Amino acid sequence: MSSPTHQRRNQGVLVVGQLLSGVGVASGVAVGGILAAQLAGTTAASGFVQTASALGAGLVAVPLANLAVRAGRRWALSTGFALGAVGAALVLLAASLGQFWLMATGMLFFGSATASGLQARYAAVDGAAPEKAGRAMAIVIWATTVGSVAGPNLSEPGRLFGTSLGLVPLSGPFVFSLIAFITAALVIAIFFLAPVASTAAADTGAAVEGPASSAPQQVNPDRPEKKNKRHGAWRALRLASHNPRTLFALAAVTGGHAIMVGVMVMTPVAMDAHGHSLEIIGIVISLHILGMYAASPLFGWLVDRLGAMRVVMLGCGIFLAAITLGAIVSEGSDPALMSMALTMLGLGWSACLIGGSSLLTASAPEDLRVPLQGANDMTMNFAAAGMAAMAGPVLAMGGFFWVNMMALAVLIVMVSFGVRAWRAAPDPAIPQHVTDAAG
Repeated sequence: MSSPTHQRRNQGVLVVGQLLSGVGVASGVAVGGILAAQLAGTTAASGFVQTASALGAGLVAVPLANLAVRAGRRWALSTGFALGAVGAALVLLAASLGQFWLMATGMLFFGSATASGLQARYAAVDGAAPEKAGRAMAIVIWATTVGSVAGPNLSEPGRLFGTSLGLVPLSGPFVFSLIAFITAALVIAIFFLAPVASTAAADTGAAVEGPASSAPQQVNPDRPEKKNKRHGAWRALRLASHNPRTLFALAAVTGGHAIMVGVMVMTPVAMDAHGHSLEIIGIVISLHILGMYAASPLFGWLVDRLGAMRVVMLGCGIFLAAITLGAIVSEGSDPALMSMALTMLGLGWSACLIGGSSLLTASAPEDLRVPLQGANDMTMNFAAAGMAAMAGPVLAMGGFFWVNMMALAVLIVMVSFGVRAWRAAPDPAIPQHVTDAAG
């Protein structure tokens, strides 16, 4: 286990990286759809930006996890942010050349920054004291709040900055993305320290250190030890299928992300169809983002006090309330009630992400932990892309009510995994990860 000073330094580095990456991702995504429509000459292309970015994050998740196994978290996270910078540069080039296909390629790389941002939550737990692991993860997730809120507000300064540089105006915010991703990559590469791991646990440098253990030693991330058998993502998923709690963790993160994205991306479309202004829609989405990130320290504290399984089930309950309210207001699309529904949707996502990620880290064997983390990030992004793709036709055919019913179907599957896991190993009164480490 890392020393408190060591852990605090790494957590601070990760927080800075998350702030920068949040600004970079939000700056680009805020105007990416409009820029894509301009380059393609059709508004239908605007939705491809989110899909391409999600697919890119899913595609790179497992390779980044494999890199973490071989070389450590530092190089995996910095590589992901560097690839995001390549994506931002390709988008700038695409805008100057007027080539939509090049922008689509750039957005695939752009998603790598999102993948690194997601994997940073696991890096925050490496070497952390078991009783503080939930809070360590939550603080890093919370840091995304500032970047996610600040990023869209840089759209107009970015446009003016792009114009001053002679760029296509709407590509200007991607200059901010480029700078933010490069800086995040450098901060992680230079200042992140390899965690201290136990002799018995460490087979992969800085990548697989989990909670607990005696006889700590410093692991060189550039020359990782090879003491345990390494597993690929797909093999790790197959082996994890025998553990109901690990399956529940995977379902919680993947399903929760799919529910959130499926409902969230259709909310502006549904509200616009009911004649609400962009200002009102923007407020609703801002409250949703606030719900996603602002309460993460609370859910992290609850994980440490009550256990990860309880927090995930709490998230499922919040999701149910959000889906029910969203279905009720679907016809009138009342802004106040829609704001409540979307805020609760963000809170449910936060609880399931933090609780599910904590449960995955605690319940998975150490030789499967990092491959499973990468596989879970892959499945959550692919599920989100698929849910977003299905939500459009569902909205067109049945309205916002049926978008919420589609989310409810996913929630039912999540809860069924939870019931199975609870029957196999009920969540005790003491923190879940402590019992996992002890058992």
